[in-house]
Amino acid sequence: MRGWMLAIAAVSMMAGCAAESVWAPDEAVSRAAYRHDGPPRLTLFTMLNNHSDAGAHTSLMINGSQRVIFDPAGSFKHETIPERNDLLYGITPPVADVYTRYHARKTYRVRIQRLDVSPELAERAIALSKAAGPVPSAQCSLSTSQILAELFPGQVGRSWLPRRTSDEFGAIPGVTTEELYEYDDDDNSKVLRAWTPPKT
Repeated sequence: MRGWMLAIAAVSMMAGCAAESVWAPDEAVSRAAYRHDGPPRLTLFTMLNNHSDAGAHTSLMINGSQRVIFDPAGSFKHETIPERNDLLYGITPPVADVYTRYHARKTYRVRIQRLDVSPELAERAIALSKAAGPVPSAQCSLSTSQILAELFPGQVGRSWLPRRTSDEFGAIPGVTTEELYEYDDDDNSKVLRAWTPPKT
């Protein structure tokens, strides 16, 4: 019982910690803006432990008037990818590819769940993501599920648990699911160090 109370206290303390604000300049955001020519779409990324199956991280890629990734309290950072409070801009196919490969390694796989949506819903998802950050540590699933709960009331609930958020999103009709396995070393920073952004 005492251990459970200490765990709750620890989570409460983390929830009270303010996250650092990151705000890329207007010019960088405008220059990076990219809209994928596919349909308006939500793509939920869930990082799962290969040994325990527990969820470790949640993020959301949105293709609307432009394609962005809401990466709450995420560690994916690159000088060529503008960020504003956990919202990453300029998500071209090479960036989306390196983002997923950055998270997949020998101890973690990435569950990728896609859902085509209306243009209006995609724009609402972008607006909610802009307003959500910056997100404190350990609240990636909570912040992402809050957005999804706004978009799909009664189908996705607010949850601290990445796996639960993934399972509830996956139950929405039309969602397709795949899982990416890679077997790189656990030091995923090597993926970004080795990545050369394509010239535009």
